[in-house]
Amino acid sequence: MTHDNAGPLAGLRILDISTVIAGPWASTLLADLGAEVLKAELPDGSDALRHLPPHKEDTPLWWKTINRNKRGITLDLRKPEGKALLLKMLPGFDVLVENFRTGTMDRWGLDKDTLWQAQPKLVILRVTGFGQTGPYRAKPGFARVFEAMSGFTHICGDPEGPPLHAGFPLADSFAGLFGALGILSAMYHRLKHPEAPGQEIDLAATEAMFRVVDFLAVEYDQLGMVRERIGNLNAYAAPSNVYRTRDGKWISLAVSAQSVFERFARAIERPELITDPRFSDNRTRVQNRAAIDAIVAPWIAARDLAGLVARLTEHEITFSPIYSIRDVLADPHFIAREMVTSVDDSVLGPVKMHNVVPRFSATPGAIRNSGPELGEHNAEVYAEFGLDAATLASLKEKGVI
Repeated sequence: MTHDNAGPLAGLRILDISTVIAGPWASTLLADLGAEVLKAELPDGSDALRHLPPHKEDTPLWWKTINRNKRGITLDLRKPEGKALLLKMLPGFDVLVENFRTGTMDRWGLDKDTLWQAQPKLVILRVTGFGQTGPYRAKPGFARVFEAMSGFTHICGDPEGPPLHAGFPLADSFAGLFGALGILSAMYHRLKHPEAPGQEIDLAATEAMFRVVDFLAVEYDQLGMVRERIGNLNAYAAPSNVYRTRDGKWISLAVSAQSVFERFARAIERPELITDPRFSDNRTRVQNRAAIDAIVAPWIAARDLAGLVARLTEHEITFSPIYSIRDVLADPHFIAREMVTSVDDSVLGPVKMHNVVPRFSATPGAIRNSGPELGEHNAEVYAEFGLDAATLASLKEKGVI
């Protein structure tokens, strides 16, 4: 069942029966680094990710990236034959990834004890909104719910306006990252303790999102502070904001270190700011951020982006123009780093997508294929588990695969 994957995780075998983003992305991150991942989905193609935009004609583009580096099969676990087939396959895998509501797999007769009976060393990653325990354990949700309940959305936006969500489901991405971390941690434990039984990883997406904003709890506990919205200002450094240039472009400025501020003061030809008691160190600058911003914003607004880039770069100031994806693809550094690469797809032809992160010097990961078509590898995979053509035809007729 080994397919000669490249990368440091070659030999790790994952069965991914999760849907949408968080669970699938956890397994994809590991697939990029060499893990062999088999993606199983319902035969009707009802995974919500297949129906989220963007699409090119009828092809879901996000699916091609979220589920890259996987082989794809169809399997209905709700049917007795589907359950039996899953249990037959499990001994061939180290990890199972699922993200159904808490208790769903138990109702299907696929509780963890049943799974461990089939594969005693199986690591089970369970991705839910709120975890396997607690009053909200069966509550549904998507990324925006998790972001809102974690406290993250509350601090995003302008002071006078409503809380703002990012234009991307951040909570799903962070849950995927913690999911990948959890799997690697469990596999390291197995490496050190090969006799140990399998274990369950309880990953709540809301907790993953809350873990990222780890300054909120300690601020409230020690200072009684409830962090509020401050727009694009930086709560911990000044000057730091998003500024509009004379030619209608935008730059993000981050002056956090004292040495950078002193270089910045010279760059804008205001060296006296260095000894101004309002701006003498970062703490006083944060306290007087409105005053320093009143100096910085007009200086930037009076200049075109190209001139600003040249001057700020010359003085080694930490800043960046606000990039669109068009700008990212055109940046010479990112081109040199091959941050975006091209992958051949059976339907779309060459497809550009993000390259593997991080990069290993001795055992680099690779993108072997884009996300599979519905049931693309049914015949190949099920043959590996001893199912002949007649059996597959019968299972397909019954809607099991």
